[in-house]
Order: sequence, then structure tokens, then C-alpha cells
Amino acid sequence: MTDYDTYGTSSHTASELVHLVGGRLGLVFTERDSYFRGIYHRADSPDGRVEIQPNPIPGDDGEDDLYADEHPTVQVLLLTTTSAPSPALRARLESVKGLVHLNHESW
Repeated sequence: MTDYDTYGTSSHTASELVHLVGGRLGLVFTERDSYFRGIYHRADSPDGRVEIQPNPIPGDDGEDDLYADEHPTVQVLLLTTTSAPSPALRARLESVKGLVHLNHESW
């Protein structure tokens, strides 16, 4: 089973969140560019993957779409993928001022 968590903020830019979370978790993020997702940042760890990206993503019609349209007021998303629930990771992320847990799914 894999756990997916979504966090969001409108208090920080994606770059600011990369520095805050990278320092807090000891992760090094790399910038990636995707046709679908636009520019986002990814860090891998033994526990899983953390990705940070803007919620507005490039749309096919030249207008931005929302990656998480169920959260239209959120400007930046933080997505985690772990092989098992990680209460410690969740607690550390929720301690970042302005970062809010939005969703959890297990598949």
C-alpha cells in the first residue's frame, strides 16, 4: 500500500517552501520541468518522495488550470508519497507555519 498526502499554503512561494522543508527534513530538492505540471521541485528519501509545486499549472488554452482544483485558494502544494503512513513526517510538515494538511489517500 502507498500513502499520498497533500499539503497546501498561500503563505509561501514554491521556492520559499523548498528552502523551509528542505532544511527541516534534511532533503535536497531538484527542479523539474513538466509539460503537464509546469516547474516543480522533487526530493527523494528512503521513506518516499516529496514534491512542491504551484497549484496553478499551464493549461492547454494558454490559461492556467489548477492541479488541485478542489483547493482553489491554495497557491502552492506539497505532495508526499510514502510506502506506509508516516506520523513523524506529517508532524514535521504541519509544524511549518502556513502549511496545512489538505488530503490523505491510501492505495
